[in-house]
Amino acid sequence: MPQKATSQKSKQVSPKVASQSIKTAPLKAVKPAVKKKDDENATDMGDVADEWMQGKTLLKPPDQLQLSEAELKEELTRVLTANNPHAPQNIVRYSFKERCYKPISNVDQLAIHFSLDGNMLHKDSDEARRQKARTSIAEEYVADSTAVDGSEDGRKENLGPDEEKESEDKGSRGKKEQKLTNQFNFSERASQTHNNPLREKASQTEPPPRANFSATTNQWEIYDYYIVELQKQERTKEKQKAPPVKKEDEKSKKKQSTTESQSDDITKVSPKVVQILERMVNQNRFDDIAQDFKYFEDASDEFREQEGTLLPLWKFQYEKAKKLAVTALCWSQVYKDLFAVGHGSYDFTKQGHGMLLFYSLKNSTYPEFIFKTDSGIMCLDIHVGHPHLVAVGFYDGSVAVYNMKEMGSQPIHKSTAMTGKHTDPVWQVKWQKDDMDNHPNFFSVSSDGRVTSWTLVKNELMYMDVIKLSVDGVALEGQGDDQLPTMACGTSFDFHKQIDYLYIVGTAEGKIHKCSKAYSSQFLETYNAHNMAVDAVRWNHFHPKVFISCSADWTVKIWDQTINTPMFTFDLNAPVGDVAWAPYSSTVFAAVTTDGKVHVFDLNVNKYKAICEQLVVAKKKNKLTHVEFNPVHPIIIVGDDRGYVTCLKVSPNLRKMPKEKKGQDVPKGPEVEVAKMEKILSLLREPTSAVKK
Repeated sequence: MPQKATSQKSKQVSPKVASQSIKTAPLKAVKPAVKKKDDENATDMGDVADEWMQGKTLLKPPDQLQLSEAELKEELTRVLTANNPHAPQNIVRYSFKERCYKPISNVDQLAIHFSLDGNMLHKDSDEARRQKARTSIAEEYVADSTAVDGSEDGRKENLGPDEEKESEDKGSRGKKEQKLTNQFNFSERASQTHNNPLREKASQTEPPPRANFSATTNQWEIYDYYIVELQKQERTKEKQKAPPVKKEDEKSKKKQSTTESQSDDITKVSPKVVQILERMVNQNRFDDIAQDFKYFEDASDEFREQEGTLLPLWKFQYEKAKKLAVTALCWSQVYKDLFAVGHGSYDFTKQGHGMLLFYSLKNSTYPEFIFKTDSGIMCLDIHVGHPHLVAVGFYDGSVAVYNMKEMGSQPIHKSTAMTGKHTDPVWQVKWQKDDMDNHPNFFSVSSDGRVTSWTLVKNELMYMDVIKLSVDGVALEGQGDDQLPTMACGTSFDFHKQIDYLYIVGTAEGKIHKCSKAYSSQFLETYNAHNMAVDAVRWNHFHPKVFISCSADWTVKIWDQTINTPMFTFDLNAPVGDVAWAPYSSTVFAAVTTDGKVHVFDLNVNKYKAICEQLVVAKKKNKLTHVEFNPVHPIIIVGDDRGYVTCLKVSPNLRKMPKEKKGQDVPKGPEVEVAKMEKILSLLREPTSAVKK
């Protein structure tokens, strides 16, 4: 219907337009000046009139609905709301009050389709006023300049040519040109240089270890943290409310505050970062030693035939432990660069405090951990499975367990007189496998004749006497007074590498007892080993029947547990402080003597004398006390009675491996080492076996 109405209107209007065009034509023809324009307009209007005179045809789409008059007059109402049809209606949040998930009724219906930040200012704002002031000043200046130019032009018309020149000179002098500021101070410069050639450099490192950490918190833990924070704030407030101080004290405090403010930047850095920086500085400082440790191999060994050398590397020393002797050394089996040092005194007339230090090969100038003890340390051992646990034996007879994860200087467990403390110095401690309840346990031996087992149960250190040594060779069962004079003094012991229950104990009388955890009333075997106290006994790492012992009677002896007499005896011409098997060979061992020498033997090369005998310290001053092989690297550490620990690298001749032949694979493994030692022992067993036959 609306379309029909429009068509009718167009038909009614078209005659008027035609009449207007007809009337305007003669009027415009009167004026001759604009005849051409009128002719053009007349033609245009004529074209428009022709278009209007033409009939309009109505076009209907084929699918248009045919509605009646009633349907067309019917009014349809639609309500428009501001709700977002795409807004989610099923959002659920957790309610801590009701402890359940509840749907959210209020949903944000706002949907922004377009936003644009404008640069328009309100006319009453400060910035708008400043802009208006600038524009008004510029307009006034332009108006003044135009007025001055107009007046000067009028004067020039009245003046002669000479006067005009004079006036122009005066105007140029009196008028100061305003310097326009450069809004874009831009200058372009270009130069061409030689392009350096590209070089690619790549390095491959081991990926850092990763560990997943997860924890849950509750309201109580959060509350505890808040309480700790409040206590800190109260302490700071109490410090601020300190009583007034005199002028002299104020001056001293000011000096302290200035020094503290200067060192604030350093103290704010975490200890780990400082530790890493210290290691970097020391590795750069001792770079030549680090290079020798990693890469140096003594080429002169090829011309020495069977002899080898020890290359000195680092020297470890702590200033506060100078007057204390090195009484114990132990490498960590997990962290191959970390080792523990126990400081004390072997002189019973000069007993005092002791120190437990942990050094790393990455930093030779300062210990990684420091623990000060009231009594001198005689022995220590680092747990294999839990490297943060360290068992320590003291001169006063007590044993303790330190935890390196805790920052305190006190041990987490320590024995007392009420909990089975030894009555004499503890000469050796050894960790064993955890018991049936997964509780860590270790053994200790002391001069009071007791071999005791210690177990870490929660917050207690439980003890049990495994065996009591006697001079007569029979273990003691009771604790009567009549048996005290016959008790032997234990000085060292070691557990078998393959058989857990088997161990050997060295005594101050020079005897070695083979014992078992299952039998506490008797010895399995007794060896008359030395004429003086047995300083150390060690089972071989590979051969199950071989162990070694050393004593202050100048001798080192190698034993087969099935034979009561020693297989090898070496006289070193000085009291022997310690002996240790090499972890890479069944036939290599090292010993240290009080004359400052390190002796390295290889039975596979020479069965009669050491293949390396080297002086490490001066004869008259220092005496070597202990030696230990690193479990992985070809180095050893030795300690002396002045608190120094020296690291030495073993030359290739001292760690000879079987030569590889072309086309043949050299057998490797513990079986090869066992066979190598067995071959040497069979040469000594042949005469006895022939007699038996």
